[in-house]
Amino acid sequence: MNNLWTVMSFTMKTKLRGKSFLTMTILISVLLMVASNLPYLIDKWSSGGGAVKVGYVQGEQAEIVAAVDRYLGTIEEPKVALVPIEAPAGAAERSAAMRQAIEDKRIKGYLEFKPGQDGVFPSVTYLSKKVFTGDASQQLQAALLAAKNDAVVKDAKLSQEQLARLTAPVSFDALQLDELDGTGKTEQERDTAVLLTYVVLILLFMSVMFSGQMIASEITAEKSSRVMEILVTSVAPLQQLFGRVLGTFIVAVMQLIVFVAVSVVNLSLPHNKVSFASLGIDFGSIDPIMLVSAVLLYLAGFFLYAMLFAAIGSLVSRTEDLAQAAMPVTMITLAGFYISFFGLNSPDSSFITICSYVPFFSPFLLFLRIGLAEPAWWEIALSVAILLASILAIGWLAAKIYRTGILMYGKRPTLAELRRAMKAYKV
Repeated sequence: MNNLWTVMSFTMKTKLRGKSFLTMTILISVLLMVASNLPYLIDKWSSGGGAVKVGYVQGEQAEIVAAVDRYLGTIEEPKVALVPIEAPAGAAERSAAMRQAIEDKRIKGYLEFKPGQDGVFPSVTYLSKKVFTGDASQQLQAALLAAKNDAVVKDAKLSQEQLARLTAPVSFDALQLDELDGTGKTEQERDTAVLLTYVVLILLFMSVMFSGQMIASEITAEKSSRVMEILVTSVAPLQQLFGRVLGTFIVAVMQLIVFVAVSVVNLSLPHNKVSFASLGIDFGSIDPIMLVSAVLLYLAGFFLYAMLFAAIGSLVSRTEDLAQAAMPVTMITLAGFYISFFGLNSPDSSFITICSYVPFFSPFLLFLRIGLAEPAWWEIALSVAILLASILAIGWLAAKIYRTGILMYGKRPTLAELRRAMKAYKV
């Protein structure tokens, strides 16, 4: 037991003092700070820059311009402002005058009107140096559509009442039956669950990959430098294995606590609460079951993949060969991560349901189903039971492989060679 604690403490001290670990922790913390404040920053930048100044030739298409201006005036925060520009009568001279207005920074772009195919409303082109997207583009298109409706009314001699009835939007809502009964999730709760699912899946994937690679690389480095031969004489192989995994796990949890703390502090800032509320996200509506599931599945996923990476590291004699040897496990991890992200739009699909019972995928997909779908209790219990049984089986197998592989040098052993060597040991 003392040797186990010695290996754990040594592993923790080595990782906590490592420059790469500290650099990665700081870098990811900064990225989380930026991501947590991203909605506020986007809103600040978009509003701070003011409305986009869109030019038009003064006197041209006066009725259309007036209709567009009226529509923009009804918007609480218009992103577009029309600016009249004096220009000569000739087409080439007019284009040159508008381009010069852009160069003088009087406008960002300008509207060019050409005869339309229907003869009622002209075709409109926006010309600028940069791509015109976002709220400003949508508002301008909506304003032009309103102007076209006015033109159609005059051409068809429709009354304003008839036009209002014609263009009135259809009232359409999507509700779940249990939401009507007061037992289901509201739209705000669903949006919050989607965001939390995104975050947990990314953190789980990053933790599994980084921690697993650290365990495997350290074992391989010690084996290649022959330090492993000295360690085996003083510490039993199984104590080495579980000491490394547990030490790395504690460090990973400490790192995760830092990431969660950084995110919670930034998300709790007043300006971020307002920004996320405008997006329909309320972190106070998070279901506690999701948080408990996130912790338990994180623990299960970590130990499942940590044992696999440790076993692989014990079979490799050179650090240069580690990436190739770990490729199958890496691909399995990537598959589980990508399947979970593709399943965000259809968490109830048969494919996601079946894959959630596969132990290599269940840490990702079971949490996805708990957060965004409503699996039956027996489905959750069955998936968890398979996952726990797999962890025990893989832990037992990894222990045998580790005990055998740490003293096997040269090329990677084949399955037959490894099986024969494992028969000589008992875990």
